[in-house]
Amino acid sequence: MLKQETRAWTVKDLMKVCIDLLTKKGIDEARLNVELLLAHALQVPRLYLYTNFDKPLNKSELRTFRELLERRLNREPVQYILGSSTFMGLKFGVDQRVLIPRPETETLVEQALLAVKEVSEKKRVTILDIGTGSGNIAVSVAKFDKECDVVAIDSSAAALEVAVGNAERNEVLDRIVFKEMDVFEPIDQLLLRRFDLVLSNPPYVPEAEYETLAMEIRRFEPQAALVAGKDGLDYCRRIIELAPFLVSDKGQLLIEIGFGQHSMVIELMENAGFSEVVVTPDLQGVPRVISARVPSRTRNQGHVN
Repeated sequence: MLKQETRAWTVKDLMKVCIDLLTKKGIDEARLNVELLLAHALQVPRLYLYTNFDKPLNKSELRTFRELLERRLNREPVQYILGSSTFMGLKFGVDQRVLIPRPETETLVEQALLAVKEVSEKKRVTILDIGTGSGNIAVSVAKFDKECDVVAIDSSAAALEVAVGNAERNEVLDRIVFKEMDVFEPIDQLLLRRFDLVLSNPPYVPEAEYETLAMEIRRFEPQAALVAGKDGLDYCRRIIELAPFLVSDKGQLLIEIGFGQHSMVIELMENAGFSEVVVTPDLQGVPRVISARVPSRTRNQGHVN
């Protein structure tokens, strides 16, 4: 493919051939993929392609584009190829150390911002983001509401490097503290304080479903950030267990869930004494975020390992 470098490939001809190729290979959004990769290779905005259909590519440009296209044909996600992804209208650097931010997670951020507004009328809001990954949740909340201070934790030091870079990129590093921490290990340091909001988009894919995921996900995205035990709820259970020790009086837990998990998570929360449990669907109508008021605990009322 595209080995005839002596041919004067124009933007229009190249786009047509490559869109057809990706379509035949079963790659979704073939046109968008080609536009993004070609614009990246030429270092121009996507709109430029449509106003310069007849522009011929030189050998260097064609070689660069071919390398990008081959990576996509190998099923590497476009976001990793480009090194960035858009979330909540903000730009985030991403690579194979972190999951690619999904549009449905914007529902969690939107609900968090509404919750911040309720509290910020009285004081600055403290927020804990569990499993921050690329930092997309923590950074977005801090960017869109300057009345909050965020602690973002992740068990992956590599992911935290990406998150710190994204906080710098979006100019909110002064209001986010990043910590390497595994919620399945003792977290005494974290238990020394309480937060107004605890947010999490945890791993929630059941083990048996992992092999059914798209090749782009299985081949390139970190499995540890996706899979959470046999039913996909191992992290949810742990976060629900920890929440009463982490959330301040009248504070809230907001957690993203997978398809079909809302009934099980609601039951877990209600059995743990949570109240005002609310399910919010994403733009596709799928129950995506569960928020709840958390029962208060003290160290004398219970123990968490």
